[in-house]
Amino acid sequence: MEDFVSESDSDYTSYWRDWFISSRGNEYFCEIDEDYLTDRFNLTGLNAEVSYYQYALDLVTDVFDLDCDDEMRETIEKSARHLYGLVHARYIVTTRGLAKMLEKYKKSDFGKCPRVLCHSHPLLPVGLSDCPNVRPVKLYCARCEDTYNPKSSRHASMDGAYFGTSFAHILFQVYPALVPTKSADRYVPRVYGFKMHAAAALVRWQGNKRDDMRRRLRKMEIESGFKDGEDEIDDEEDEDEEEDEEGVNEEEAGMADYGGAGTTVQAPGGDEV
Repeated sequence: MEDFVSESDSDYTSYWRDWFISSRGNEYFCEIDEDYLTDRFNLTGLNAEVSYYQYALDLVTDVFDLDCDDEMRETIEKSARHLYGLVHARYIVTTRGLAKMLEKYKKSDFGKCPRVLCHSHPLLPVGLSDCPNVRPVKLYCARCEDTYNPKSSRHASMDGAYFGTSFAHILFQVYPALVPTKSADRYVPRVYGFKMHAAAALVRWQGNKRDDMRRRLRKMEIESGFKDGEDEIDDEEDEDEEEDEEGVNEEEAGMADYGGAGTTVQAPGGDEV
């Protein structure tokens, strides 16, 4: 939100909220009802999160009348945008807020899932943290249950706390008919038309994870129950190596027997053995 530039008074519409919602990069936001903004109970604790809180609230509610210079005005505007975002996270989990966001969801205002097998399923904004200035907003697909980065850089820099971690999931609890059928389609790797062996891929993945864990434990020298497991892994690897060596020795012995029984060997002196 800090990337937005200041606008002069002449650029504002009748209401600050209308200007804010219509600004480029704010398409994910819905308009908060004035009754909700003026109810002090809904703003509990935000005065500690927002600098120049009262001035910012006055600006958002269109009662701002402070005569200040441009620098001070820019600071208050930045605080007003931050305040609106924090209130927005609370508003969109209310009945009225969910209804407004539902309309935007149905129109795919938040974008569509980039995963091919989700067939352009609409997305919902979601935060990975409820704390401000921690993680930017992501887009959640209810079909594949994964999150994606927004396409636009304006949206990608938006604070995820302005939508919160719970909104998308509360929406589907309130409107269960919207829960999509989970995507059972998966991309199947093939080599010349033949499927990759799933069991072999799983074994390779497990082996890599095991080796990574063992290396981390050795590097950090952690004394835990995993140490015993690590020793067992080492023992198993030693046993495997011994078995491989025994197999090689047996193969060499078999070749020697085969050579002694069915072939003639020329001795160094010229005599046949």
